[in-house]
Formats: sequence, C-alpha cells, structure tokens
Amino acid sequence: SSDLLVSLLKRIRMAEKPATIPNPVKFLFGGLAGMGATCFVQPLDLVKTRMQVSKASGGTKPSSVSVLLGVARNEGIFTLYNGLSAGLLRQATYTTTRLGIYTWLFEKASTDGKPPGFFTKAGLGMTAGACGAFVGVPAEVALIRMTSDGSLPKDQRRNYKSVFDALIRIYKEEGVKTLWRGATPTMGRAMVVNAAQLATYSQAKQAILATEYIQDGIFCHFVASMISGLVTTIASMPVDIAKTRLQSMKYVDGVPEYKGAVDVLGKVIKQEGFFALWKGFTPYYFRLGPHTVITFIILEQMNIAYKEKILGIKGGSGGL
Repeated sequence: SSDLLVSLLKRIRMAEKPATIPNPVKFLFGGLAGMGATCFVQPLDLVKTRMQVSKASGGTKPSSVSVLLGVARNEGIFTLYNGLSAGLLRQATYTTTRLGIYTWLFEKASTDGKPPGFFTKAGLGMTAGACGAFVGVPAEVALIRMTSDGSLPKDQRRNYKSVFDALIRIYKEEGVKTLWRGATPTMGRAMVVNAAQLATYSQAKQAILATEYIQDGIFCHFVASMISGLVTTIASMPVDIAKTRLQSMKYVDGVPEYKGAVDVLGKVIKQEGFFALWKGFTPYYFRLGPHTVITFIILEQMNIAYKEKILGIKGGSGGL
C-alpha cells in the first residue's frame, strides 16, 4: 500500500547519513583560511619574533611600536614582510592539518547535531594541534630564522632568499634533524594554543548564540574569535618564547645556547624576570587576535557556502 511505501522511504532517509563536507575539502578550507589571515598579520609576527629573541641588556625595553618603526626605518618597509613565504608554507602545512583534523573530529564527536562538551573540544584541539605542529615544524624553523635575521649582526645573518632556500640550506648545512629543532615545545605550544583557541572559540560562540541577542554570522564569529585570541595568548606565550629561542639559537664552539625548553624558561626568568615570559604580548595578541578572527571568519564562510551551494543545505552553521 501507499502508506507502507511512504513508511519505507522515511526509514531509508533516516538510515542515510546526512550530507557532510568531504574531509579533503575540510583540510583545504583550513589551509586557505590560515594563509589568507597570514597575509594580513605577517608584520606583527615579525615584531613579535624580534622582541622574543632580544635579550635584556639594561636601559629601556623596546615596545611593539618602537620595534615596528625601527624595522621600517632602518631596514625598509618591505622588511616587515620578511618570512612571508615561510609563514604561508607554515599555514599550508600546520593550519591545513590542525583545522582539517579538528573539524573532522568535531563532526564525529557531535551527536544529533549537538556539539561536544568543552573538555572534549579541548581534547580534540590538543590532538589536532599536535598533529599539525609536527607537520609544520620545518616551515616554523624557517619562519623564525627569516623574521629574526635582521636583529643579528651583519656577519651572522643567514640571508635566506626564500623559505625553500632556507629549508634546503638548513638541511645541507645543519642536517635534517635541525628542520625539526624545537619540535617538542612547538607541539606543546600547539596543544596549548589549540586546546585554548579552538575549544574557547566553539564555547564562546555557543554561549553568544545562547543569549539570542547576536545571531550566527560574521559579528558572532568576530566576538568569539577575539575572546578566543585573548585566552590563547595568555596561555601559550611562555611556551612560544621557549620555542622561538630554541629555533633561533646558535652554537658557540659546538655548545648550544640552551639545553631545552625548560632551560630556556629558567634562564629567561632568572635573567629577565618572570613577566619576560610574556615579552611581545601586544604584537602577539594583535597578531593572534586578528589572525584568529580572519581565519575563523573565512573558514566558517567557506563551510557555509559549500553546504549551501554544493550540498543544498541552507541556514547551516560553519561547523565549529
């Protein structure tokens, strides 16, 4: 009978898996979002790195503005974009992997359209961050060296021509292991960053939408991103300082400047003070904040557009 046929069709539809964005597309969108954001914030990344590798030597400590103006005045305005190729490669490896894995795991952990709890989100973020960081370490090493090069004496500068020149020369001159120097603190930082950034973003967005004063859209994504960026900056800067110092250090008579991440943190606190662990906080936040905002806005808009144009799902969320 017709009733039996309708009932059968309903059961078939219920058994069918809902249409979702394919995993390769999730990875592609993650990488494109990160690369787009990097084009805007690269000068702030350079300032942050220059401040983190500078050692305390008495006198007035440089501010974000003084470093920015000093680089532009002494080295040229285009120097602010030194390391852009490395930054883009880093996003193409690190962010592609971490956001692709996070959106995939987030979808798997959601039940009946309901997002997972905060601690589950944090665990997903840590997993995604560790995987992405390992893949992106070589580009990270090149980026740190290229952005800090101008702060070295002229006879000590490496003068890499591009990220690929940097990677090839590091491999030939220092060995393949150097490409993964600082991998442990880099992965540790990524786990902290992603646990804070991704989980806080998802949670902040969920809380904002629960108020019913702000609808799901670009403004909601902006507010959630800024909250996420602030929490992430406070939590991750000490690990970031350790990573940066390790990846930019030189060997003197075959002896490394630091023995490891713990040694870096101990020496920084002893020689420069406890709050030196947050040196470069302003450029870090003003880089991470906008980078988080732009990345998540681009990612959510691409996800929404794909669902609407390709999957025929209107009014869907961005998936975070």
